Amino acid sequence: MTTGTSGQTHLSSVQIDVLRQELQEQLARRRGHLAGLQEAASEGTGADETWQELSVSIVTADRAVAELTQALDRLAEGRYGRCAECEAGIPFERLKIRPLARYCIACQRRHEAA
Repeated sequence: MTTGTSGQTHLSSVQIDVLRQELQEQLARRRGHLAGLQEAASEGTGADETWQELSVSIVTADRAVAELTQALDRLAEGRYGRCAECEAGIPFERLKIRPLARYCIACQRRHEAA
């Protein structure tokens, strides 16, 4: 469970399990997608516009895999679900919709406004 600076838990073990499963499923899908893109790239000539688009897709998929892996690492370390800026607990409802959310809504709005 994730605990705050006051020691209070803001996510239940059931919520953690739901989020872990969602992150693991997304990671499996993204890894499969990345493998398919890499296979397609290895078969290409690298000379046309399609290959360039494929390269961008590979970078994007690789970044998504890294972000999901980092989220699972934070979950294992007990840091998942805490705002990276103010350390407030991110509500389960937000994490369920955006499992990779790193900021609470207030800090996210500040980042978007900057």
